[in-house]
Amino acid sequence: MRHGFSLQEALDMVFEDTNNDSDPLIFISPPDAAVETDEDSANEDDGGLIDNLSRRQLSAVAEIRWNGKDDNEIGNQRTQEPEIPEKKNPTPKKRKSKIRKKCHDDSEIDSHPTEVLTRLEKTKSPPKKRKSKGRTKTTWIDGNITMQKDFPIPDYSAFQDKSPVDLFELMLSEDILLLILEESKKYALFLNLPDPKISMSELKCFIGILIATGYNILPGKDFYWDSGDDMGNQMIKNACRRDRFRQIMRFLHLADNTQMNPNDKLWKLRPLIDRLQRNFLKYYKPTQHMNYDESMVKYYGRHSCKQFIRGKPIRFGYKVWCLNSENGYLINFDIYQGASPNSNEYYDQEFGKATAPLVIMLDGLPQKQLPYQIYVDNLFTSFKLLTHLGERGYGTTGTIRENRVPSDCPLTNKNSMSKKKRGEYEGKISKEEGIIDGSMGG
Repeated sequence: MRHGFSLQEALDMVFEDTNNDSDPLIFISPPDAAVETDEDSANEDDGGLIDNLSRRQLSAVAEIRWNGKDDNEIGNQRTQEPEIPEKKNPTPKKRKSKIRKKCHDDSEIDSHPTEVLTRLEKTKSPPKKRKSKGRTKTTWIDGNITMQKDFPIPDYSAFQDKSPVDLFELMLSEDILLLILEESKKYALFLNLPDPKISMSELKCFIGILIATGYNILPGKDFYWDSGDDMGNQMIKNACRRDRFRQIMRFLHLADNTQMNPNDKLWKLRPLIDRLQRNFLKYYKPTQHMNYDESMVKYYGRHSCKQFIRGKPIRFGYKVWCLNSENGYLINFDIYQGASPNSNEYYDQEFGKATAPLVIMLDGLPQKQLPYQIYVDNLFTSFKLLTHLGERGYGTTGTIRENRVPSDCPLTNKNSMSKKKRGEYEGKISKEEGIIDGSMGG
């Protein structure tokens, strides 16, 4: 059962109170670290706008402070205020009666509206460090660990004589092109229209034009066939007629419309996604260092998977979880869609929806026994994840949020470390799990 007020209720109270000229401070309790879904990995200390808060933030427990005073200071001043005579037949407002039910001790609250607004359940700031459930007490010692494990040197000799087109066709393989030709034909029949009879060479030409329009940008696709001096692209004009390009674009399809999966928002792309993931893993040459992060694919149209992330270079589009090698190779990916049909319920509960795709991708690596080193940021790092990957023989490095540091870790808090000299470092080692927690000054 939740105690105290939600952020939405606290905002309503502040806006309704016209008798207080001071600016209130509203503190929000930290969210549960294991349920992040559409959160960004930007600086968690940055503030946002009220109009852009998510439902999870609005439902979080909140505390209001007037003039920088907390509940104890306001309660001590209450005895010095003059008593307000009780009116005959008072008609309490519905909002106030609702607020009184949520307070701890209703008998201590008089009829003064300011006191009702400030008599909230106490949420200490800064918040307490979350305790890790199901984990025994850890023994922490000072120090650091140097991990040096041999890792085989990747062999790229099979790709030395291949051109960029050859490498591209390894990923967009012939079976994918045959799938597109077959499903495009089915789609024309589904619409009760003649078969467009797209050939393999025409399809490759069509994909090449799409790539060219990605870096040679004009106001619209028809302008690539324009005869104006400031428009048109001679290479595209010579490669394909405009009307034929339009016809291929109209019937281009990747999945069978008669086999829709209502639980998968990306079912029309699923055959292509599955084949690309298979090819990426097939030609991956294991490297020791890997990075896991989110990437944004720009998109301004209408789709239920479209995300908005404030502060990103690409704010609108599809969010994709990506596992990358140290040389920039995309090992695996997963497009975020909320409840995914390919999700693992155990991983979701254990590590959170943002981190679960990482564990699933690691399960699919061709050589899982190698001592990989994985790098993540504060959105994904947790003690459970570090412990789990350590049991697999993997090393993990990542920034961590203060409320995810184990409560029994004797690490100096963030505010105290920020006052120390730049570059000063403090580290603690877990003797049981071999996990290092550290913080830096400056």
